[in-house]
Amino acid sequence: MTSILHHRAFLRFLAARIAGTAAQQMLLLALAWQMYGLTGSAWDLGLVGLAQFAPSLLAALPAGHAADRFHRARLVLACYAVQAAVALALLAATRGGWASPAVILGLSVVLGGLRPFQMAAQQALLPALVPTDLLPRAMALGSAGIQGAVIGGPALAGLLFVAGLDVVYGSCVALFGLGIAVLAGVRYDHVPPPREPATWGTLLAGVRYIGRNRVLLGAITLDLFAVLLGGATALLPIYAAEILHVGPTGLGLLRSAPAVGALAMATVLARWPLARHVGHKLLVSVAVFGGCMVVFGLSTSFALSLAALAVSGAADMVSVIVRQTLAQIETPDAMRGRVAAVNTVFIGASNQLGEFESGATAAWLGPVGSVVAGGIGTVLVAALWLRLFAPLARRDRFVDG
Repeated sequence: MTSILHHRAFLRFLAARIAGTAAQQMLLLALAWQMYGLTGSAWDLGLVGLAQFAPSLLAALPAGHAADRFHRARLVLACYAVQAAVALALLAATRGGWASPAVILGLSVVLGGLRPFQMAAQQALLPALVPTDLLPRAMALGSAGIQGAVIGGPALAGLLFVAGLDVVYGSCVALFGLGIAVLAGVRYDHVPPPREPATWGTLLAGVRYIGRNRVLLGAITLDLFAVLLGGATALLPIYAAEILHVGPTGLGLLRSAPAVGALAMATVLARWPLARHVGHKLLVSVAVFGGCMVVFGLSTSFALSLAALAVSGAADMVSVIVRQTLAQIETPDAMRGRVAAVNTVFIGASNQLGEFESGATAAWLGPVGSVVAGGIGTVLVAALWLRLFAPLARRDRFVDG
């Protein structure tokens, strides 16, 4: 750990990401809570998610192109600034009494359009801040910090709700401001690329690159199908209410269990990073994730269910770190933004479609049948990818050869 602590640009970047992620989690939670308070409609809550997801798909390819053309730290900083402005607008609307569903949906569209620009720039920036041999450890340390923010942000927002929504929005503005101040001090060698127009060829270059690279294609599609089939997040309210009988407090613990497991695993991997047999470990971690979903689906014990979800989060963190590290190492710097943008689309699609798949199969098979079938499907996908993507399965070290 000592050597990575010498890279001050990375530490500033990580601190800014933690502050920004906590602010984003608080902002999204407050925004959804306010919408539900205004309308009392689950449909309108769904519209908030759709308003954020749809523009992110449309912006993905331009975001990748921007991350490969412009100064990546400044691009992230600009995204934080716009999100701070959104939080400030919601603060003004709440205090002024003119907050409405239309205002919330309009600002949700802005947040959704920003997300791929921020994600692509963040992912592409990291390799410029640490040497290649420290990249797996930096990924793990960064993931630990982000998971901490994912857990702590909503918890802080929950405490601040007592003081009022305007206090939550004001805190978001302050955290985004902190992220901007810290990120402004990040320095790295940025060489502006040759000027070229944004054509379909340049926009789709990341898609073509992934399609030609069997290691990248296998890793990214493996994650897509694992989350698509194995995710059970959408069904947790049913498990809390009807199967485990633990109520809303238990639901909160179920929702946080995967993040706790992920945080624990990321902390371990930051201290003892993966070095050998990374392809095999990626496939095994996905299979373990699927197995945990089977256990969770069949469990009627709250303690066992929490343990299964925590282990699934830990297994998923192994998958995330291996996949993202391979993506950074396998991709030339001039292409990292566009490859990261495609990866962001896959992640967003798997999460959103995974919730739809869970709901649809639950209507057909019941919640238990849906989760168990999805877990079995995830294990089978890992076994199938072992044969379909042999270069990925055989990959020994992150830096091949």
